[in-house]
Amino acid sequence: MEMYPNLIAELKRNGKTYEDISNLLLISISTVNEKMNGRSDFKLKEFKIIKNAWFPECTLDYLGVRKDDNISLSNN
Repeated sequence: MEMYPNLIAELKRNGKTYEDISNLLLISISTVNEKMNGRSDFKLKEFKIIKNAWFPECTLDYLGVRKDDNISLSNN
C-alpha cells in the first residue's frame, strides 16, 4: 500500500516515477519501493531533495502526509 498519497499525486502530475526518485536520491528502486510502501522511512533530507528538485511550490507537510496515520513530517 502506498503511504504518501500527496507525493504520489504530485509524482503522477509531473510524470515522475520511482526510478526518477531512485536516480535523484542515488538509492535502489527497491529501497524507494520500501519507503513508498511504509516498510522503511524517508529521511527528512530525502524529502527535501525531492521537494526542491521537483515540487518547490509544495510544502514538506503536504508531501509528507502518510496514508496510515495522517501525520505530516513536521509532527515526526
